[in-house]
Order: sequence, then structure tokens, then C-alpha cells
Amino acid sequence: MLEKLALLLAIAGCVNWGLVGLFQLDAVALYLGGAATIPGRVAYTLAAMGGIGCLPLLFRGK
Repeated sequence: MLEKLALLLAIAGCVNWGLVGLFQLDAVALYLGGAATIPGRVAYTLAAMGGIGCLPLLFRGK
């Protein structure tokens, strides 16, 4: 369950960075005020925690 949540958070972060790279559109900044606000910092931190939480998937033996 936690790995699925981590994967979902990582995907959300990847979509945001994809939007930044392709269209110069930061969805977190647009909807939550960016890194200067508490909600924006929470969103960026959750995306980072999701990416870190996905690390065990790299070492799974399947």
C-alpha cells in the first residue's frame, strides 16, 4: 500500500516536471503558490518523498 502511494506521489511529481520542461508551466506554482508557500513546499516535499519511497522497487527481485 505504501509503495503504491509513493509511486502515485512520484508520478505526480514527474508530471509536474514534465509540464515545466515542455511548457514552462509549474502546476504547483500555479495552484499552490510555488516553493515560497507552505502548501507548495508540502507538495514538493511529498513528491520527493514519493520518489525516495520508490527506491525499493529498483531492488525488487521480480
